[in-house]
This record gives sequence, structure tokens and C-alpha cells, in this order.
Amino acid sequence: MKKKVSIMVPCYNEEENVLAISAAIVKQMEALPQYDYELLFIDNCSTDNTRALIRQVCAENRKIRAIFNVKNFGQFNSPYYGICQTTGDCTIPICADFQDPVELIPTFLQYWEEGYQIVCGVKTSSRESRLMYRLRTAYYRLIKRFSAVDQIEHFTGFGLYDKSFVDVLRRLNDPTPFIRGIVAELGGRRKDVPYEQPQRRAGKTHNNWYSLYDAAMLSVTSYTKVGMRIAEFVGFSFAAINLLVGLVYLVMKLIYWDRFVAGQAPTIIVVSLMCSVLLFFMGFLGEYILSINLRLMNRPLVVEEERINFDAPQDGE
Repeated sequence: MKKKVSIMVPCYNEEENVLAISAAIVKQMEALPQYDYELLFIDNCSTDNTRALIRQVCAENRKIRAIFNVKNFGQFNSPYYGICQTTGDCTIPICADFQDPVELIPTFLQYWEEGYQIVCGVKTSSRESRLMYRLRTAYYRLIKRFSAVDQIEHFTGFGLYDKSFVDVLRRLNDPTPFIRGIVAELGGRRKDVPYEQPQRRAGKTHNNWYSLYDAAMLSVTSYTKVGMRIAEFVGFSFAAINLLVGLVYLVMKLIYWDRFVAGQAPTIIVVSLMCSVLLFFMGFLGEYILSINLRLMNRPLVVEEERINFDAPQDGE
């Protein structure tokens, strides 16, 4: 019996790429006749023509399946849920915009056949803006330095996951999953495959500074203690400095009672600085509390509106 490869493509407003990515993946898999395959699109409530095009490719090829979410559940929940809905012996998540090279599928499968449970596509360079790539590099190195888990630099989730690892993902029951950290923390035998990230084929990226910040804070609150530790150290340091300054002022006032005039400026400066630091770390602490709160609510990753072709028999089923 042929091994089955699942390709999972998350999408949101990708009408310019859906047909092309579908054709590219099907062509790639048909060139590997030793494998059966399924292609699963999970649409995060697109507002353009994406869903109509997905319906079209599903009607043309019964190996193509689709899940339509009832609303947009974010850039992490929807892909994670899509991976958990695949039925293959391994799963390969691929972005719809062609920034994850489809041509790497045979390479991933080769390493999988050699016994690797996880094969990670790792960017060594990118055709995106140099500034953005450098910022991402600094972010990955910072997280890697302060995390107890050995994080994977420039890994976006693109790779291959054996069904044994997909089963681990299904059992996690994490309402705010961060797949990049989970792979580094819980993944088995791993092989990293370097590649250059191409430019987006068409359309506009849906990432903005807020979504990038959201991703950064999710990784920080999930895999580091550095924020709270810095708050402790800074708080202790300022307390020591303030105590020292207070003692100096007291001594100076006792020695030069009539001549030493401190005025209100030092007090105002110190109070303003301390309030600013306090507000910053209150916000940082709030990020951790928000992360805890989301996990305690334990809401579903997504809510489905419709499934397509899940009742269709597949080869080997």
C-alpha cells in the first residue's frame, strides 16, 4: 500500500494564488507516483473569491479537500487546526503565496524516508526587504538566547511532520498554539533543510506590524521567562539606586543644613522615570496574564462552517 502524503495550505484572501498553488502541488505529487496524496485547503474566512476557486479545484479533483472557517481565527490557530485534520502518513504545510518552495517536497520526503520524523525548511536568505530579514534574524536570536527550548532560527512552520508528531499536536489541546516553538520543544528526530525564500507570487501579505508583534509576544510568553526576570532585576536595581541617593541626600542635608537645597527637580525626574518603568513592566506582565487567560478559557482553535470532499474515498482508504 502506498504511503499517503498530506499537503496542508492555509489561506486568507488568496484568490490570485489558489489555482496556481493547487496546480503546482498536484503536479509535484503526480511526479511522485510511489505516494498517494491529499491536498487540504483551510480557508480563514476569506472575503474575496478564494472560496469559489477552492470549490472549483475540489470539484475537479477529489483528492483536494477544504475546510471553511466560520470567521478569521488568526494566523496560528487555523494552520495548526488544518495540520490536525490531515490523514496522511506525513503532513507538509505550505503557504499559498509560493514563499514556501513546492520544489522542496521531494527533498522533505527523502529525509522522511531516511527516518527523520520532522524536516524543517529553514530560511538562509530571503528576497523580502533586507530590513525585515535582519529584524527577523535579531528576533530569532533573541528568543533562542533566552528560551529554555532550543528554538529554530528562521523556521516559519514550513516542513514535514510525521503522523506520530501530528498525533502529538492533536493531544496538546493548546488554544493558543505556537507551532514553531512546539516543533523545537516536542519534535523527534529532525533534519533542517536550508532554502532561499522567494518573493510572494501575487497579492499582498496580510502580515502587519501588529500581527508580527502578536507573533513575537506569543513566542516570548510561551517560551521565555526573560521579561519577568528583567522586571525583577530592574526593580531591584532602581530600589538600590534610590536608597543610595536617599542616603546621600540625607547626609548632605545633615552636614550642610543651611546651604544644601535639593529642590523638586530630582524628585520629579525620579518619580517620572519610576512610573515609566512601572507602566512598561505592567504591560509586559499583562502579556503573560493574557496568555494564561487564553489558555484557561480553552476555547476551540477554530469553528468550521463547511467541509468539502471529506466524504470522498481516497486511494488506500
